[in-house]
Amino acid sequence: MNPEKEEFVRKRLAHTLRTFEEIEIQIENELWNIAVNRLYYACFYAITALLHNYGWDTKTHSGVHRLFNLHFIKSGIINKEYGDLYTSLMDMRQDADYEDEIEYEREDVLKLLQPVKNLIAAIETVLSKDN
Repeated sequence: MNPEKEEFVRKRLAHTLRTFEEIEIQIENELWNIAVNRLYYACFYAITALLHNYGWDTKTHSGVHRLFNLHFIKSGIINKEYGDLYTSLMDMRQDADYEDEIEYEREDVLKLLQPVKNLIAAIETVLSKDN
């Protein structure tokens, strides 16, 4: 891997972990919609690191979603359940950020914690095989 690409991936994964750590603060303060936002972004940052590692970059959320599904979910490199998870998180984040009547609850957030950790771990596994 070239040094610039490696540095981008490293920084993006560090951002992923920092973002995931922020979720605990949101849970402690019962800020459920913000926690959903941070769960989505933790995945988004990990996925953009993965895409960049393989030479695919895009400037839009929908582009990241499309490329992730095309190159990693449909090909079976990453389990389909994680593609479904990312799609759900994308929709939930959109609703949490822009729909005033949407109020997520504790259970909504807590049930996503382990699946998000698992998705991030799956991405890290794929990245580690490339090194």
